[in-house]
Amino acid sequence: MQSGDVSAVRDASFTIPEAGTLGLVGESGSGKSATALSILRLLPPQARIAGEIHLGGTSLLSLAELDMRRIRGARISIIFQEPMTALNPVMRIGDQVAEAALAHHDISKREAWRRAVEALREVAIPDTEARARDYPHQLSGGQRQRVMIAMALINSPQLLIADEPTTALDVTIQAQILDLLRELRTRHQMAMLFISHDLGVVSRVADHVAVMYAGEIVEMGPVARIFAAASHPYTRDLIGAIPTLKTDRSQPLAMVEKQSPGAPLPMRQVSPGHWARTLP
Repeated sequence: MQSGDVSAVRDASFTIPEAGTLGLVGESGSGKSATALSILRLLPPQARIAGEIHLGGTSLLSLAELDMRRIRGARISIIFQEPMTALNPVMRIGDQVAEAALAHHDISKREAWRRAVEALREVAIPDTEARARDYPHQLSGGQRQRVMIAMALINSPQLLIADEPTTALDVTIQAQILDLLRELRTRHQMAMLFISHDLGVVSRVADHVAVMYAGEIVEMGPVARIFAAASHPYTRDLIGAIPTLKTDRSQPLAMVEKQSPGAPLPMRQVSPGHWARTLP
């Protein structure tokens, strides 16, 4: 049995501009969610984070835990993959959204409820006043995800982390949620880290993409450039595994071959703004 320290993520470095979206893509276990939880400092107690994490001019790793709590849900918000497990089943959705406002603002419950209804209206929950009094089980999967988005945005965060927010939804609802996130990002001028295992989904919502494999970012650049001229073989395999209308259904989809991670390889500039790991 292996003992000692294990690096879940190594040498991950990226910047997300205001009103920009970085898509972090890779298969399960590649380190995407560990990266997101590192930003929020929500990793287990035995985990250690090395390096630097900055939000505007604030160094998140230097903050005391009490100060970090003031940032979570206010300056940084997160949307999780499965809203049914993230929402409290015995609380009205309006109260749950209002609770996020009360946690960070000195306002009355009446004002928090008003803000919650406005947030639900902004994410296009129909018949908002009535639906705010419903419980999570009374809403569809797409509506529950919209509630999670409203909860994340009610405090106008600088950074929104969306951790595979459309995986549990059907294709039609998925497209609606992606369009909503893109619209809200522009309206609120916030940065977004969009995490997914699906390059096709990322291409719909992100400006830039970082491809993760075995805990490392192996390629990073503008979405269009990555799709047109992927440099790393893992990225090319991911793109090749995306089914299209022209895909021959009689043939199996391309498989991404597993490789054992070795020593980190340096990044090289492939073209302006486009970086990839140097290949052995």
